[in-house]
Amino acid sequence: MAMSVLACLTGERFIYVCAPTHTASMATKNISITNEAYEALRREKRKEESFTEAILRLTRSRGKLSDSFGSWKLSDEEDAAIKRELSKGWKLAQERVLDEVSRH
Repeated sequence: MAMSVLACLTGERFIYVCAPTHTASMATKNISITNEAYEALRREKRKEESFTEAILRLTRSRGKLSDSFGSWKLSDEEDAAIKRELSKGWKLAQERVLDEVSRH
């Protein structure tokens, strides 16, 4: 388990965060983040949670975008509505391109 996180201001722009651990098998890394990013992480961090634990919690819960591909099951009506709207958009875009080309 990580000890307290040490945060040191170095100038006005960056904060360096170090999360030392007692476990021999767990390595640590120093990272550089902006003050804005540090404040955003600090707001997300729970009271009794280390920064390391907060980062792991926040990144674990979201997963990868590719994990959600194909997970939305479209009804036939939704599929048809999407295709109709895309078709309208493609037709309008094609008309604009042809109009622009004809002017030159």
